[in-house]
Amino acid sequence: MASHGKALEEALGAVVDPTLGLPLAETGMLRAVHARRRRIEIELALPSPAWPEGDRVAADLGRAARAGGGAGEVDVTTSVMGEPEVATLRSALRRRMAGDEAAHGHAHVHEPGPPVQAFLQPGSTTRVIGVSSGKGGVGKSSVAVNLAISLSRAGNRVGLLDADVYGFSVPTMLGGGAEPVVLGDLVIPTVVHGVRCLSMGYFVPEDQPVIWRGPMLHKAIEQFLGDCYWGEPDFLVVDTPPGTGDVTLSLAQVMPRAEVVVVTTPQPAAQRVAQRAAYAARKLKLSVRGVIENMSWFTGDDGTRYRLFGEGGGAQLAADLGVPLLGQVPLLPALREGGDEGRPITVTDPESDASSAFAALAERLVALGPARVYRRELSLH
Repeated sequence: MASHGKALEEALGAVVDPTLGLPLAETGMLRAVHARRRRIEIELALPSPAWPEGDRVAADLGRAARAGGGAGEVDVTTSVMGEPEVATLRSALRRRMAGDEAAHGHAHVHEPGPPVQAFLQPGSTTRVIGVSSGKGGVGKSSVAVNLAISLSRAGNRVGLLDADVYGFSVPTMLGGGAEPVVLGDLVIPTVVHGVRCLSMGYFVPEDQPVIWRGPMLHKAIEQFLGDCYWGEPDFLVVDTPPGTGDVTLSLAQVMPRAEVVVVTTPQPAAQRVAQRAAYAARKLKLSVRGVIENMSWFTGDDGTRYRLFGEGGGAQLAADLGVPLLGQVPLLPALREGGDEGRPITVTDPESDASSAFAALAERLVALGPARVYRRELSLH
């Protein structure tokens, strides 16, 4: 009977919380399990009253109890963790973030400033992909959102950081999902369409301008990376601001292993501006991996491809930079509408030409493999 109870607790502890991506046994959320004849009572403790998908976790616990416990009746009650339990969870997450999962229960000690996450350190298998452009209006954020979703749907663990602090648009484009949860000094990014996402847009009203000088921007980027639980992503896609301003310099400092893909449109003028962004990345010793051409063509009702913005810009830019043209994304009204309405086309119409282009783009990016050269942290004077 005792072994049966232990097996039941192990089965329930293996249920994964989708917000953290961790088994409940590792989060302290499975507070108590009581098996009485054919009735099982489970107490689920959520880290905050607004914890995302608490109902889903409770339902998953119920299914696991019926499958593993043979119970005729399962009762799952939900409560909220007290501060000591939250503090224990924060410490466990901090240890994971630092790559120190065997710290014998001791809380991670803060150094001055946010710590460097394990996935940003040398030897990590996480690939940081900076989606860059020389100017706005080329669909960079739309590319970043749909690329992140495509990478996730290919079986990767994916984070999406909206580092366009001034022109944040990712929350609107991604749509859905609960807002990030703040646990003391730790932020848990929201999870939407299988992608873990964080943006200034979750903390500032949509019509509120961000009027900050460089040091404040740098601090925000540091906190987005150092004080947020990203888990152990295979890819962290970063929507970078257009141009080569303060945020780009900060990203180069805190993400020395970043790889850059450059988004352009087919027209020569856009290609020349995008080229400057690529040269700036190389001056910062970041690895430019390829070019993505957006708005490449529009397919009419007769099946004819109309090159509304000219052609050849992406291929020419790739040739000039000596990198591959990773993909061409067609111009579809549904792609633009999906961005405005928070319904990414890779979710709403996965069989569309645009979705197929993003799936192929994700496949090529994976096939490239990580950049081989590790650049030590940039020091700006």
